[in-house]
Amino acid sequence: MSTKLTGVENASMGLLGGGIEVSLLQGMNYLKNASQQGLPFTLNPRVLYRGYPSNLLNMGSGTMWQFAVCGQMGKMLTKGDKRPLKPWEDVTAGFIAGTSSGVLVSPLELIMIQQQLKGGSAMGAVQKMGGVTALARGFVPGAIREGLWSVGYLSLPPIIRNYLKSNYASTFSNETQIRSVAALLGAFISCIASHPFDTVKTCMQGDIEQKRYKTMTHTFRELFSESGVTRFYRGLPWRYGRQFLAVFILDQVREDVTPYLFPHAA
Repeated sequence: MSTKLTGVENASMGLLGGGIEVSLLQGMNYLKNASQQGLPFTLNPRVLYRGYPSNLLNMGSGTMWQFAVCGQMGKMLTKGDKRPLKPWEDVTAGFIAGTSSGVLVSPLELIMIQQQLKGGSAMGAVQKMGGVTALARGFVPGAIREGLWSVGYLSLPPIIRNYLKSNYASTFSNETQIRSVAALLGAFISCIASHPFDTVKTCMQGDIEQKRYKTMTHTFRELFSESGVTRFYRGLPWRYGRQFLAVFILDQVREDVTPYLFPHAA
């Protein structure tokens, strides 16, 4: 996001970045979900990209929302002053942008997960779930996960980049190296913090009939009883790999493509 862009301009950059990210990394998302739910491993593209339209809509609209809200929050926190955000302002704006996007992201991910499990169309998945009221399942852990994820790609990369440039400029020979380190660290921190909520959300949404996982607190207890804390981190390598690449892609779109499309933000 950028405090120099309008809400519509920030939203358009989010839509672009989210669409590119999910188109490239949908397969890693399936493998993460499969690992969390104990489903068989596969490299079949027809399976890996099952639910892709729903996830494209999910990531496109979710990232669009997050870019736009983060930009508006930045303007509110700086009270319109043309200055860089302070670290705490960056983190606050990112977290609010992410949690608020849960109203879009969580229902769309639920549809995608049901498609991955059972196949069929998005509308067919909604009908099998028993209607639109079921779309609220997993909303709370999903919103918390989105808040922590948004901090990882919207807030931490610029904070880390600025720190490295100020303190270790001689260590890095170019911007790509600094951006890569920022993406690695931003993705790692947000992934470790948010993965338990992602696992709970995925298990709740995969078990739409509530045969095993019921409420969020019940799901936390059930997962912990299976194998302790490690159960919450099942699928972590796939998610971290995807998040590192996603943070790098979204950060590059924001920093390099935005000035090209909107020169006044340069």
